[in-house]
Parts: sequence; structure tokens; C-alpha cells
Amino acid sequence: MAGRFSARRAPAPEAIAPEEESSATLEGISWTVFPEEPVREVPNAASAAASAERANPLLSDKLLDAKVRLHRRLIEEINLSALEKLPEHEMRQHVQQLVSQYVAVERLALNKNELDAFVSEILDEMTGLGPLEPLLKDPSISDILINGHENTYVERGGLLEPVACRFKDEAHLLRIVNKIVSAVGRRVDESHPLCDARLLDGSRVNVAVRPIGVDGPLVSIRKFSKKPFNLTKLVEIEALRPQMAELLAAAVKARVTTIISGGTGSGKTTMLNALSAFISEKERLITIEDAAELQLQQPHVARMETRPPNIEGNGEIRQRELVKNALRMRPERIILGECRGEEAFDMLQAMNTGHEGSMATIHANNPREAISRLEQLIGMAGLPMTVGSIRGQISAAIRMIVQLQRLSDGKRRVTSIAEITGLEGDIVQMQEIYKFVRTSTSEDGSVQGHFQATGVRPRFLADLLAKGIKIPGSYFDPSQPL
Repeated sequence: MAGRFSARRAPAPEAIAPEEESSATLEGISWTVFPEEPVREVPNAASAAASAERANPLLSDKLLDAKVRLHRRLIEEINLSALEKLPEHEMRQHVQQLVSQYVAVERLALNKNELDAFVSEILDEMTGLGPLEPLLKDPSISDILINGHENTYVERGGLLEPVACRFKDEAHLLRIVNKIVSAVGRRVDESHPLCDARLLDGSRVNVAVRPIGVDGPLVSIRKFSKKPFNLTKLVEIEALRPQMAELLAAAVKARVTTIISGGTGSGKTTMLNALSAFISEKERLITIEDAAELQLQQPHVARMETRPPNIEGNGEIRQRELVKNALRMRPERIILGECRGEEAFDMLQAMNTGHEGSMATIHANNPREAISRLEQLIGMAGLPMTVGSIRGQISAAIRMIVQLQRLSDGKRRVTSIAEITGLEGDIVQMQEIYKFVRTSTSEDGSVQGHFQATGVRPRFLADLLAKGIKIPGSYFDPSQPL
């Protein structure tokens, strides 16, 4: 079994020599049961457990070792497929009985709250992702970063902090990793040490194992909110101002082709999900991603994702092939999760051939760099195109660029909204409509600044008006506060 532990079995009951013993059998597992000691009640079980662990660091190691040994025995001897079909409360009752018997056999000194926590951990090991489950259920965590089985960090509020996520050893972590990647038909091992995958809720997972991971498996999990952010929520957290949000919503409704640009972790996918809410439900959307993670809110969405090569190195399907295929599927808009290769050329072709309102994300630090990066990606297609023709394609296909940035205090902001107005010579012309002006940094590290209109009215306002969408002229007055 992949990732099986080489842990010792529990000591034989005869070696403990109890005064009285009886035999019990549950779900095909035979245990020797001892009279249970009275449950110790403590005023605050969590603080008591923490204090005990501080006083005796070996306590948590002993519990971890016991959990792994019990999990191994349950996996070997229980009918797990039958157990998983039970309702959650019945499954918990069965496992609680088994764990209670095991705790008595092992003479583990646990109070009631600690026993309940131990049962939850065993359930997580059997049917979930073990020590990762509490982190995945914590809504305040946006990223989980595992650097080997001993070091785990999470991102809360845009800032990293270490957490006590304990794996028994590297084999334990690898077993969890294999459960994640196998669920989406992928594999990771020494011959394929890199893998992109996703969890059932759409969270993105990247894995690097030995020999790529020098100190053990490296796992990065980008969590997504169970309730996708909408523009109203983004305004509430001051990622942008209401006037900016209204302009973006109107542009999406009017099928203004948009690129969302930003660095890693700046909130590009979140913004793409939020903007998608303003696409008409009558339109057919096709999404193309490396690992499916978009959470579009329309009823008619066809989702496609790439496929890595098999063990012989064959069968790879890249984003470029998917974009070409999408054009034969009668899409009205194509949503490209991330543009980072030669598929940029095919994406621009689609935007220029009746698929206005398509959207994509790209990695860049400002709108001008986003255009330069698109030029480089189109060059990767290997077609004999001049710089002028490439820039002509870009200026004809794309109308608006939304720039996002994660600032030094961890907060994410829309730092620029720019419109591409055409081509003059070989230069793509662009005008900025809104921008974020950073003024200072407070003593606690918070970035101070304000959003500001530049005074430029976007040219696509005429298109909005023709479609019955009116944007007040005061929204673009730099003298008016946003």
C-alpha cells in the first residue's frame, strides 16, 4: 500500500496483565477490553492539554504515534468502504467505540474532550486528509504551505504564520499527498515529482516530492472560499471603491474584453469569479484551466482542464489545444484561468473572432508589463509574426486591463484600471482610468493610500450607452472623492 507506515503494532494485551479482562468484537476487529478508568474532568480541556504538552513534549508525540498505529490497524482490518456509506453520526459512534477500547488497551490518559478530539483525528485520517482537515475547515486561512513533514505555515490576512500541523513522518505526509492527487487521476512519485491537482472544493494544490523536494515533500494549497467573493464584498474590504466596481460590472455586461493582471496571490482568480456574476445567464461560457478552480456563477458553464503526460510521456493535453477545441464548441465567451504560454495567440484569435467579453488572467506588475508579457507569450507560439502585427492583435482584442496587487501589509487592492485605445505606430496606446495612490506606511505596517480617478473618461462609455448602461460622468472627476 502506497505510503504505508512502518509503525510498531500495539503491545499484546497479555503483556499488560490486567486484573480483569473481557473480549469484545466490533466490525470484525477483535480487541481485549479492560475496565475503563473514570474520565477525568478538567475546567478547560484545551488549555489543560496545551499545558501538559508544554510540560511534557513527549505527550503529543505519544498520542501521534498511537493515532498512526490505530489508523494502520483500522485500515487493515475494518471494512472501510462499508463504514464510509454510514451517516456521519453512525460512523462517529462506531469509531468512538473502537477508539475507546484502544485507548483502554494502550492505557492513554485522556479526558473526555481529549478523547473526542482523538476520535475526530482518527476520522480525518480514515476518510479525510488527516492533520490538514482542521486547516482546511478554518475559513480564516487562505494558503497552507507544507515544507516537509515537520514545518507547516498558513496565510491569515495576507501574512504567514507557523502552525502545529503534526505529521508522523514523511511517509505519513506522502500518504495524504497521494490521496489528494489520485482523486483527480494524477500521480506523484520519484519519476513524476511535480504535480498540480485540486481538492473537491476546488482548492488548488501543488506538490513537489523527492528528489525535487530536497528536505521532503513540499505542498502548497491555495484555498478558496466556500462562498465566492462578489464585488460588494470586495468593496467592503476596500479592495476597490464603489464607482470602480460599477464600471467593471458595466464593462462585463457590455462584453468589454478584459485581462486581469497581477502577481502571485494578488487575487486575480477572486476578481475573475466576482466579475463573472455580471455575465448574462443566457450566454454559454467555456472555462480552460490547468487545474479547474474557477467558481463561475452561471448555469451554462462548460469546464475543461489540461492533462499531464502519462508515465511514458505521452497523452499530454495543453491549454493551447483546449482553446482551439473550445472554438468548435459554440462558446459566447471563453474564460482562460491563467495565460502563461503559447495559448496566448489562440486566445487573442478567439477574442478577435466574435467572442467579445472573454476574460483571462496573466502575471504582471502593471498594465504596461501585462502587454509586454502577452507579446512574449505570443512569441512562444513560434509563428513568423512581426512586433507590429503582434501588437496590432493585442490592441484589437483587448479593451481593458484590471491590475491587482498584494501590498506589504497583506491587503489586496485594485491598483489600476486601464483602457487600451488602439495602436499608434508600433506602440499600444493605453489610458489609465482609476489608480491607487500609496501615501505612507503606518507604524504597525499598514499601507496608507487612496483611490483616485485620473480624469480620463473611457472610450467604451459609448458602447455602454448604446446598450442601455449609463455611468455618471462624476465617477471620472478627479476632484471628487471616491
